[in-house]
Amino acid sequence: MTVSFLLSPEQEQLKAAARGFARDQLRDLAAATRAEPDPLTRALLLRPVIEKAVAAGFLKGLIPVPFGGTAANGVDAAIFLEEWAAELPDFVISMGGPLIALAPVYQVGTPDQVERFVRPFLADTGAPLAAMAFSEPEGSANFDAEGPGEGIRTTAVLDGDSWVINGRKAWASHLPGWDGNGPDLMTIVCRTPGGISLIVAEREHLAGHIEVEQYYDLPGLKGCLTTRIRLTDVRVPRGNLLGAEGQGVALTRNAFLPSGASIGIFATAAMRQAFDIAYRFALSEKRGGPVPIIAHQAVSDTLADAKGKIEAVRLLAWRALDAVLAGHPSGPELALHSKVFGSETGVEVINNLITIVGVTAYDQKFPITRFLLDALSYPIIEGSNVGVRRRQLQALFRTPGYDPLFASGMA
Repeated sequence: MTVSFLLSPEQEQLKAAARGFARDQLRDLAAATRAEPDPLTRALLLRPVIEKAVAAGFLKGLIPVPFGGTAANGVDAAIFLEEWAAELPDFVISMGGPLIALAPVYQVGTPDQVERFVRPFLADTGAPLAAMAFSEPEGSANFDAEGPGEGIRTTAVLDGDSWVINGRKAWASHLPGWDGNGPDLMTIVCRTPGGISLIVAEREHLAGHIEVEQYYDLPGLKGCLTTRIRLTDVRVPRGNLLGAEGQGVALTRNAFLPSGASIGIFATAAMRQAFDIAYRFALSEKRGGPVPIIAHQAVSDTLADAKGKIEAVRLLAWRALDAVLAGHPSGPELALHSKVFGSETGVEVINNLITIVGVTAYDQKFPITRFLLDALSYPIIEGSNVGVRRRQLQALFRTPGYDPLFASGMA
């Protein structure tokens, strides 16, 4: 079998379609979200554009083919994620909830659960939302801790044929849905009598049982509806438990593999945009000297280093997302590297590119710093690098029989 890193004609078409949608729909939306001061109001600006993306079939591109979607491989998903994230990563995060929330459904869901829970996201109309209700206001890096640690604090207890869920959740995009009555689907990480478990609440179970305690005003990713909520007496059918009680730790970690791999794509998109700005600045600006500043070695060296790292992160993220969506055993390690290396490289590269522009970059009207504000979130969202992801890598390295060449395919 021949391995090629060139895009197929179909992938070139996908890239063109995604880039066209981003240019036509997301560029102006990005400007509007940055101009709107209220977090809720600016998040609601995304809804009509998400409806257009759903109608164009892009949401199905986040659902694997075996479950009715069109996501045949991770490279296809990475292509349109990068094109959209280059213009408005907030939009991708808001629309991409199914990437995490449905992952446990694919892994252990019964045929009935798969049919019911995936169906809303195969629609051709509307703006369906999914949320993985994992993080809690007090922190969730040690969500699986037992006494004396608290671990997950949200609880679910059986009352007849229903689970009754109480607790507080935070940070996941669109926890309250568009109208405060919840998303179409919420996968809730909670503590049941049998241990940490995952229970799916559908919108009909959430309405009237969600209280928004705070709308977060983020320095970057400003279009994401990010909140702290309280769930009170949410009644969910007993059959909405995913897998078995106590299986929630492994299912939760696996659910964040696709999003971890995707962070490398988000970082690539931010670096790509910042590079374009810094490169054009260096080509045209003399800053009082006789030649454009790109003629100075310090500037060209910074650009060269940045470009190499952008290409490296892109290829790593493509491979990671492809391995994860294919269920390949190398996926978990590659996803962790895409998350950690991709996010930290993104911050480093954009910060270095800003030094090419100099003090002009510190004017909010100059476009480069907004990409740094977005990139600053990538090491700390989807499992912070320090509190979660590096610890997962440490555990992986300590696994008996670990082979350093396995993830590379060279073992």
